[in-house]
Amino acid sequence: MNATTGVSRRTLLRAAGVTAMAVFGAGGLAACASAVQEQRAAGDDNAAPVRGGTLKIGTTVDLVPANLLTNTGAVPLVIGLVYESLVRYPHDGLEPAPLLASSWTLAPDGRSLEVILRDDVTYHSGRPFTAADVEFSLRTYADPKWSAQLKSTAAAITGYEYDSPHHLVLRFAHPLTNIFDLLTTVPMLDRETLGAPGSGTFVGTGPFRLASRDPNTRIVFERNAHYRIADRPYLDRVEVSIIPDSQAQLNALRSGRINMATGLNYRDNENLARSAAFKTISYTGAELQVYVGADVTNPALADIRLRQAVAYALDRNRIIAEVFRGAGYPLNLPWPKYSPAYDEARNTRYARDVDKARQLVAQVGKPPQLLLSYPTDIAYYADVAQIVQADLAEAGIDVKLDPNEPSTFVKKLIGGQFPGLWVTDHSWAQFVPSTLSVSAYPFNARKNASHYQSTAYTAAADTAWQIAPGAPLTPAYSELSDQLLDGLFLIEIGVRLQQFSAARRVHAVSWTKSRETLLTEAFLA
Repeated sequence: MNATTGVSRRTLLRAAGVTAMAVFGAGGLAACASAVQEQRAAGDDNAAPVRGGTLKIGTTVDLVPANLLTNTGAVPLVIGLVYESLVRYPHDGLEPAPLLASSWTLAPDGRSLEVILRDDVTYHSGRPFTAADVEFSLRTYADPKWSAQLKSTAAAITGYEYDSPHHLVLRFAHPLTNIFDLLTTVPMLDRETLGAPGSGTFVGTGPFRLASRDPNTRIVFERNAHYRIADRPYLDRVEVSIIPDSQAQLNALRSGRINMATGLNYRDNENLARSAAFKTISYTGAELQVYVGADVTNPALADIRLRQAVAYALDRNRIIAEVFRGAGYPLNLPWPKYSPAYDEARNTRYARDVDKARQLVAQVGKPPQLLLSYPTDIAYYADVAQIVQADLAEAGIDVKLDPNEPSTFVKKLIGGQFPGLWVTDHSWAQFVPSTLSVSAYPFNARKNASHYQSTAYTAAADTAWQIAPGAPLTPAYSELSDQLLDGLFLIEIGVRLQQFSAARRVHAVSWTKSRETLLTEAFLA
């Protein structure tokens, strides 16, 4: 498994770029006059960093340890604080910047990658980070028992060669257009403590260590005093309270019991932004896409014409305007506007046309009532589901709303257990386009939540995934988009920006393209 390689380090190309950081917005309501004055006094976004203090965050759902590699629930928060990856993308692009890897060289044929690791990194236990940990982390990520979404890309790594603790070569079964998506996503796990899925042990190299966890109540992180970046993090402690109810989070933020709320609806964020006590943090570059999924094994939904009727019936503009308060834009395809796969013309195929939707329903016959499932962890899922229900009723499609507890919803999504339609978000379209079609639970060409199978779609997904460096990408991405529009097993509504509200005294919160919250530079002024 470990082999000696003769590749010279002198051939390495030094990676460039610095991860961008941005904090947007301002405003809010306070519980009392004194609280408002305190927040305003400390609300200057140009404030100098201050060491110490505890940042208190409210989130809607707890961490499920077995879902550590799934990017669901509270996982992005834990990963962002406790762990680090080999590289990191900036918010506004797909050029990897160094993180735990200091430099790398991709072979001209795209079938191997030579990597040099930082030599000053240790785990929270004090053990040095080495190439063996990279191998362990990538092999663990590829293990199906963890249900990681990019596991097919990790499984395409066929060889790990290292001749020193900080030098390794990864060899691939074929070129991987999304190899850096994988390397920015996989947390570098501690091979000595990880254990089996659900063990609840979390040891990483990140700026914070997990100090304690009271299930469904609180997660506490403490500053990693031996972090590789001198004098970071600024915060001493991060306390995450599990507050499932959006209104309860809003009250906790207004009263000062928390400094940052991650589960408010967009209208509350908008209202808070009208005063000087709070601000809105928008995770630009980490867009989510709201969609309607369809189980194509359902006899009614097996007919493409009914799925097309759903697509024509949706009032995407209303959903973006009313539910997400304009923090996004409608789409027919998953790609955000900066994606290399984005095509404005293809995004008009299913513009709203209720008459056409009714005609299609008439052709197939009125279907029996369908379930429309959605998760209950954040209020806007119910809001979207209600608008979708009304839109479909206008076209002659009767749906019954089916709220699901968050962990149950995720289990059904991963297992493809929805019997009709469902509403939720998907991610991964903000990465290299091939990642979506070979990785994401809803889109995976070989196994997806809709049970959709198509040799043409699988071929398009594989082609986009295996393009060698320097070959043209646009034809493959266009074919992939056409397959998604023709199959229509997922019906896009649009992009939305994830937004959090925070007290004005909270500064320098950042994030990854996977929505992992980064608090390395954060401070309370």
